[in-house]
Amino acid sequence: MTDTIIATAWVCVRDRHVLVVRPGYTDAFYLPGGKPEEGETYAEAAAREVREEVGIVVDPADLEPFTEIVAPAHNRPPGTVVRLICFTGGGDGQEPAAAAEIGEIAWFTAHDRRRCAPAIQLLVDELAGRGLVH
Repeated sequence: MTDTIIATAWVCVRDRHVLVVRPGYTDAFYLPGGKPEEGETYAEAAAREVREEVGIVVDPADLEPFTEIVAPAHNRPPGTVVRLICFTGGGDGQEPAAAAEIGEIAWFTAHDRRRCAPAIQLLVDELAGRGLVH
């Protein structure tokens, strides 16, 4: 039996680098995002998590679906997968800063993908395949 975690994420690409975050309790990088709370849409959850984790205010109405990735969940029991619903849009001109549980932020290229959780590795591959990151 597979346990599935639904999470949302914000894909922010600038100068052909993607914004990633590393919570202080783990060794892997993720996209800003997290699990929806009761009554939230996926876009609302992504916008809330972005504000909480990197201090960027994103209007959920400005978010557009980008991709959906299913992959093994990092640091979870075997058989657990994450269904990562990714959005782009918003946040123009705002600079991210680590907040909440975030210990580090970075701007990655495809060469950094091995430092990411499995779902984010797939996302970085997709970005590179579309020519959006180096």
